[in-house]
Amino acid sequence: MAAELVRGQNHPLPAGPEGAGRLEIRVTAGTPVVAVATLGDEHGRVSGTEWIAHPGSPHLPGLEVSQQAAASHRLAVDLGALSEDVHRVHVLLALPTAAGVPASFGVVAAPHVAVTTLDGAEVAGFTITGLGPETAVVAVELYRRQGAWKVRAVGQGYAGGLAAMLLDQGVPEAAGLAAGIHDAVAKGLARSVAPPPRPQSGSPASSSAAATAGGPISYQHPRRHTAPQAPDLPPGRPADAAPPQGAPQPVAGDASGWTMEERLYNQVWGMFEDLARTAAAYRSAVDFAESRLDQELDRLLADPRTRVGPAADAARDQARAKQADLMDQARAVLDRDLAQLRAESEVVEPALPPPYAGWESPVWHGYTVPMEVPMAARLGNLHLPETPELRIPLLVRLPLERGLWIDSSQDRRLAMEIAVTIAARLLASYPVGDFSVHVIDPAGTGSAALTPLTESGTLRVPPAAGAAGVAALIGRMTERVDLVQMAMRAGAPDSLPVDLDTAEQLLIVNDFPYGFDDRTVNQLRYLADEGPSVGVHLLMVADRDDARAYGPVLDPLWRSLMRLTPTPEDHLADPWVGHAWTYEPLLVPPGSHVVPQVLRQVAAARQAYGR
Repeated sequence: MAAELVRGQNHPLPAGPEGAGRLEIRVTAGTPVVAVATLGDEHGRVSGTEWIAHPGSPHLPGLEVSQQAAASHRLAVDLGALSEDVHRVHVLLALPTAAGVPASFGVVAAPHVAVTTLDGAEVAGFTITGLGPETAVVAVELYRRQGAWKVRAVGQGYAGGLAAMLLDQGVPEAAGLAAGIHDAVAKGLARSVAPPPRPQSGSPASSSAAATAGGPISYQHPRRHTAPQAPDLPPGRPADAAPPQGAPQPVAGDASGWTMEERLYNQVWGMFEDLARTAAAYRSAVDFAESRLDQELDRLLADPRTRVGPAADAARDQARAKQADLMDQARAVLDRDLAQLRAESEVVEPALPPPYAGWESPVWHGYTVPMEVPMAARLGNLHLPETPELRIPLLVRLPLERGLWIDSSQDRRLAMEIAVTIAARLLASYPVGDFSVHVIDPAGTGSAALTPLTESGTLRVPPAAGAAGVAALIGRMTERVDLVQMAMRAGAPDSLPVDLDTAEQLLIVNDFPYGFDDRTVNQLRYLADEGPSVGVHLLMVADRDDARAYGPVLDPLWRSLMRLTPTPEDHLADPWVGHAWTYEPLLVPPGSHVVPQVLRQVAAARQAYGR
């Protein structure tokens, strides 16, 4: 559970494999702010400007900040990559010095800072309340003590702005540096997607314009380095089908991250969030226009003098014209944003590696078995009614944190085929011998769909058939979970039996609950709950109505699984605004043999390595 800090309070940070971890510091404010991070020695003093990450020089080893003034920021911090001389990291926030910016933090909503892990789990949060005339503030401090890192809520404000704050930290020529930072924000210095270490001082950054301070608040994903939005179009002017001329072209990997794979993952999620918020803004504007029309018509009807007659008709026409104008403006902004996202999708999709790519992507023709497990795998596409042609890849982190359920109520044959393609993608995403597949097919109804797995040799054991086969395989999987859990809890992973397969296990269950009895049903529920933590994952192909005889006993099982469908269906919700997204499974192009080809490569690699 996240800790909500008050001024002066500290909280330990999670330790990584070497005593330090990779974190994000998320900042949200009621107005665009500049984010700066300084590195300090054991006394908190900053040795020089090379120990400061700011919009003009955003990268330091183990540290990356945003390159623009924005209402939200995500700062990437790798404590393990910091120099041994670094004992403190201060996160500083300052108001830009452009026209139209609030005069102080006291007239805007209190900034909030959250320290999270890379998967988004919040460790500690701090709302900086009580600010008045201050225009800069030291938000939080990460500090090392006796080898362990902690976060402290500071909230120290400075009425003298960024220069006074940097001077208080011992920065030489603080005024000149502060002026340079504000100038970098105002001019919109170009961004760089290169990972740390920090580039040489004075080297030019690649050119994409940042939003100028004092402009409209940017609602784009804070970890993406995209171009600013064009000004709103005048009422009645149609939106262009492409981004405005002169705007920098979108670039694949234009997001923060330590590797290209991580940057593409963050960029896809940024596109997902941008589309969600863009659609939410449009829907809100439409609702406002309709609500305003209803209110004006109600006022006309409430007054007997304006209910009928030429004046009443003119007033009603004027109210409808206002609604149409608001709707046109909202649609113009939506079309502009969608054009930018479509352009970005067109460059991102061809750059995706095999685990992120669709089956139609040419990247599969050059597939080789990977040496490392990727961050995520693609399970399908998502789209909204406003733009059905713009599809966002549905990426899930690996290893899977929960089981999958392919709902076969609509098409049993297609559901099993989708399950096989998902299994093939997971097999292709893991290094040789690090992933195994098992199948329960009590009545043999999935034999045709399982052909790519059986003929390639990637399914080493024939599918379990009949009640006896179901009981035997479920029993082995349950025993494996028990053994690994006991070994991990005892701190003795080396005590596992030598014949135990330590690879990640995927159990495909077809036609549930056929072939299951009460005992195996309970064991299946146990695998769904406890299996993912020790590398046993479920992929169920089932119709929930077939198991209605069990009543509410199986409700926890269905809730624990991520439901997917073999045909498009709007049953998934995003975590930001709760839109109902239409999910589409990844289908193999007609006539394509990409799945059997990839599986044969996986099997050949296993044979070559003796795995």
